[in-house]
Amino acid sequence: MEVMRLVVTGPVSAGKSTFIHSVSEIDVVDTDRKATDETANLKQSTTVAFDFGRLQFGPNQVLHLYGTPGQSRFDFMWDLLIRKAHAYLLLVAAHRPHEFRYTRRILSFMKQRADIPMIIGITHTDASEAWSKENVMVALGYNSQNSPPALIVDPRDKASAAQAILSLLQYSMRVGVKL
Repeated sequence: MEVMRLVVTGPVSAGKSTFIHSVSEIDVVDTDRKATDETANLKQSTTVAFDFGRLQFGPNQVLHLYGTPGQSRFDFMWDLLIRKAHAYLLLVAAHRPHEFRYTRRILSFMKQRADIPMIIGITHTDASEAWSKENVMVALGYNSQNSPPALIVDPRDKASAAQAILSLLQYSMRVGVKL
C-alpha cells in the first residue's frame, strides 16, 4: 500500500481540525483539550499534538492527513510531522491580519525543514473584515512571480476541502513531485 502524508498547518483557528474532519473517511483522531491560554479567546478547545484523518484514493493508495497545533509552543510537533510529509497545506484566516506575520513564521519553519509541494488555503473569507486572497498573499510575502498556488477554502465544506487536496495533487504533478 502506498501511503502519502499531507500536513495541514496554520495558526490557531484557521480551520485545520475542521478541514480534516470534513474530508476524512474515518473518525478523526484528535488531541483537542480545553484552551487555557490566549487561544481561549478564539475557541474553547485546541489541538495539543495533532489531528489524524485518512482518505483512500484507490485499492493501493491512501492519504494520511495530519493537522498541526497552531501555537508555537508545539513547534516540536510541526517538526516531527513536516519531516515525514509529502506535501502540506497552509491555512490562513483572511479575517485576522494581525496573525499574518505569525503565519509567515510557520511557513518559514516548514520551508526550512522540507522542500515539498505546498499550497495556501485562504479561510474565513465570508467574514466582513476578511482580506482578499491577493492581499493575503502580499502580506505573506508573495507576488505573482513567486507565489505558490493559493485558493479559497471553506474547511467546513467537504467539497471545498477535497478540492484543496486535488489542487495540491495537481500542483505536485506539475512540479514533478510524485506524492
